[in-house]
Amino acid sequence: MKLNKEFWDNRYVSNDTGWDASYITTPIKDYFDQLDDRDKKLCILVPGCGNGHEPEYLFRSGFKQVYVADISEFPLENFKKRVPDFPPEQLLHGDFFQLKGSYDIIVEQTFFCALDPSLRPAYAAKMAELLKPGGRLVGVLFNDTLNTDKPPFGGTKEEYISYFRPYFEIIHFEPCYNSIPPRAGRELFIYLTKK
Repeated sequence: MKLNKEFWDNRYVSNDTGWDASYITTPIKDYFDQLDDRDKKLCILVPGCGNGHEPEYLFRSGFKQVYVADISEFPLENFKKRVPDFPPEQLLHGDFFQLKGSYDIIVEQTFFCALDPSLRPAYAAKMAELLKPGGRLVGVLFNDTLNTDKPPFGGTKEEYISYFRPYFEIIHFEPCYNSIPPRAGRELFIYLTKK
C-alpha cells in the first residue's frame, strides 16, 4: 500500500475519513485555551491537517500565523470554504517531508498515525528540523495497537519516546484525561520541546 497523494485523495473523494471528529478534540482545544495573548504572535504549523479543525479554531481565536499542510488538496479546499478569510499563502499543499519553514509550535493530530510506521524516525527528525530552538511539538498520539496493514497505525508510549528522545526534551507524555469518548483510554498527550 502506497500512502501517497492518490491514496489520500481517494479517501477524501470516497468520504472515507473516519479519523475526522468533525470538530477540534478536547485535549488540543484545552491546550490552545491556556495559551495567552502573547502566544497569538507564535508561528504554528498543523501538518497532515486534514479538514483542519485545529487551525480553524486557532485562527478564529486570534492566532494569525497559523500554517496548515496536507498532501491532498481536497481537505485544503474544504478548509478554504469553511474559513474563507484564512490567508491562502498559509495553506501548504505538499509532502510533509519536503516542507520548509521555522515554527514555534507544531500540532500533532492524527498525522503520525497516518504515516507508514517505517517513517517514524524521519518524522521525529523532520519535526525537530521545522521547529525553532526550544519550539514545541504538542498534540495527541494513539496509545493503542490499532492496525498493522493500513492507517491508522498505533503503537506504545515506549516506542514513540524512542523516536523523539534524540531531538526533544520530554515535558509531558502521558495518557489523556480528557479524550473525546471514541478515543477515551487510547490517547497520549505529548508536549515536547526541541533540544
